[in-house]
Amino acid sequence: MGKVEIKNITRAFRKEGSSETLALDDVSLDIDDKEFVCFVGPSGCGKTTLLRIIAGLDAPDSGEIILDGVKVSIPDSKRGMVFQEYSLFPWRTVTENITFGPEMKGVPRKQAIKETEKYLELVSLTQFKDSFPYELSGGMRQRVAIARALANEPEVLLMDEPFGALDAQTRNSLQHQLLDIWNKKHITILFVTHSVDEAVFLADRIVVMTARPGKIKEIIKVDLPRPRIRTSPEANKLRTAVLKLLSEERKERID
Repeated sequence: MGKVEIKNITRAFRKEGSSETLALDDVSLDIDDKEFVCFVGPSGCGKTTLLRIIAGLDAPDSGEIILDGVKVSIPDSKRGMVFQEYSLFPWRTVTENITFGPEMKGVPRKQAIKETEKYLELVSLTQFKDSFPYELSGGMRQRVAIARALANEPEVLLMDEPFGALDAQTRNSLQHQLLDIWNKKHITILFVTHSVDEAVFLADRIVVMTARPGKIKEIIKVDLPRPRIRTSPEANKLRTAVLKLLSEERKERID
């Protein structure tokens, strides 16, 4: 039994006057405590839908998500979510964005602000604590979003292409920072990405999904020691293997 158990998840979307679209079809996977798992697959294969179901933001048509032996039905503080869009409150400062979750849980404002200091330090934003989102770069805004998710002390961090809109240099820097946070916080991370390089650099396991309807095509264990060298022969071999699997899915879709 894993930390997170994904059991036979199926999800279809229906629009009035149109046929049903099957997004996920009987997806099952066990994820260990403190594991870093990346999901890759063709666009529209249901990666984001699966993450939203794990978060409790969407419900499957069949199947269930189990966290620590308890069925997931609604969002809670055990699962933090970081979206591709920064989703920050523009009228709140960096500190106020991070304190939002604890304040909603009833933590006194003064205490929440004090506790925020460690998260600001964790994402290297202490000097920007009184800034507003519009005053920050894209990478800095995403660090605020990560800190805000961590402020609820989640056991599982769900990340939906969090670095997809960033330039390559910023993206690489945040990947290093995320691994540092993961090591310090000892949490489980489920990470959706379109970047095979990113998945090979970050993951303990890479879950390759099929074209829609999304199923698990293959699970690749990444045994490379950390810190990883992106250009090493071992990393290149893994990257080639994942790209081949994705290429097969593209070909099947075209055929």
